[in-house]
Amino acid sequence: MTSPADFRDRANWSGGYYELAMEVGSSDDARVQAVLSALWSAADVRGCFGRTDREPEEQDPVPCAVGSLAEFGHLHGRVRLPTGHLVVCGCVAIRGDDGSDWLDFYVPVGALERAGVAYGDGRPFFRSAVLDDWLAAIGAETFKRAPFSLGVVGFEVSGCTDASTLAGRLPRTRDIGYLLPQGDVLRYGAANT
Repeated sequence: MTSPADFRDRANWSGGYYELAMEVGSSDDARVQAVLSALWSAADVRGCFGRTDREPEEQDPVPCAVGSLAEFGHLHGRVRLPTGHLVVCGCVAIRGDDGSDWLDFYVPVGALERAGVAYGDGRPFFRSAVLDDWLAAIGAETFKRAPFSLGVVGFEVSGCTDASTLAGRLPRTRDIGYLLPQGDVLRYGAANT
């Protein structure tokens, strides 16, 4: 029987990604590392691995580090959803030429479906208020330890906007969630469409 926490089951990694994407605000490796470490801890990710073609028990863990992201492209682990299900998860860095890097923490939709997470509410795209709130809480905890310029929450949200475009203002109509720093405070604007 397959589980949403099985690495080798390709169906768990399918269907796109539900994400917490964070604009780090710098391309400095130390800054990216600080956000990565804070994120992994805030999400309480179990393990850190470079491969998905082997179960965690069949491979050596890798350091949760910028160097591992550079070597493997993605870091993978398991995380417990607010529903109680253990599922596969991952993180990827998008290193920008414009001097601002992003870290995307994600749970694949295939694993979410296997875990029975309800989504959609009649919409033609994936949306889960439970996951939005959970990812926003992870972002808020990450921000306490390692501030970032912007966080966005939702299905495949990476690259949909940036801090400079928002200029410190939450959009009134939001198809996704926003974690927008205002000084030392992180303001969460949930999706409202």
